[in-house]
Amino acid sequence: MIALTHATKLYGQVIGVNDMTIEIGTGAHGLLGPNGAGKTTLLGLVTGQLRPTMGRVAVFGAAPFGNARVLARIGYCPATDLGERLATPLEWVTHLVRLAGHGGRGAGQRAAVAVERVGLGAAAARPLGTLSKGQRQRAKIAGAIAHDPDLLVLDEPFVGLDPVARHELVALVRDWRRSRSLLVASHLLHEIEALDAGLAVILGGRLVASGTAAEIRGLIDSLPAEVRVRCEQPRRLAALCANVEFVDAIRFEGADGLVIGSRRPGTVAAEVVRLAAVGDVTLRGLVAGERSLEGVFDRLVHLHRGVGR
Repeated sequence: MIALTHATKLYGQVIGVNDMTIEIGTGAHGLLGPNGAGKTTLLGLVTGQLRPTMGRVAVFGAAPFGNARVLARIGYCPATDLGERLATPLEWVTHLVRLAGHGGRGAGQRAAVAVERVGLGAAAARPLGTLSKGQRQRAKIAGAIAHDPDLLVLDEPFVGLDPVARHELVALVRDWRRSRSLLVASHLLHEIEALDAGLAVILGGRLVASGTAAEIRGLIDSLPAEVRVRCEQPRRLAALCANVEFVDAIRFEGADGLVIGSRRPGTVAAEVVRLAAVGDVTLRGLVAGERSLEGVFDRLVHLHRGVGR
């Protein structure tokens, strides 16, 4: 469905996407990365808003930039807030449907179905400038789905939503992915996990990890987490922990710090507490690293920035 081949996008001296090669099939996919990682630039290339400086981008087998046939099959919800303030959501979404090639009464009917589907209710008849950020976010998603695209592209779609609205729109997007394709960019892993989507991680404009949820969980299992300990006698505690099962590495940090690498951080943390009591070592602090996707994501961010090893 989507193929990037050595795609690079430059903004003067700034690199938005850096020599990226990836193929994305039909289905649901999550694009993960901190703010500034290059997610929005990548979505701009996929949705035909940007042309690559170098390399090639293909969506449905063709370059999307300036290609009306390809763009008509894509629905896009940007991360930026709506600039339009005077039109109502119904008027604005109707306009977007017409831009997608649906004219006459059919455009208004499609728009009405979309604004109802996202739960705008009576707010659909009020000017966008009078609505809350969450209501405008619903309107943006309505504009993305109204023309019934084959590929729905969402950039940080749940920002600014209250918990109820977030739950409702996650359910809507999950329903969408059952029959059509979805690409969602977010800096929050739990949002992507909630959509049961495949995962790709972007840092510094580069793809650093990708795969199914099972493959990413395999990555979790292959990367040791860290148990960080503060105590009065770190060398004594290190000697006690040296032969503990699931301890993969030990290093000292400062005068009172001990960092233990383990694929079972919870188990090792409990054993550290027990050994400290047995060896009369006073603990000042203990934090076990996460074995979740969030924990791996944080680890990848630190590795990318040159923190830790």
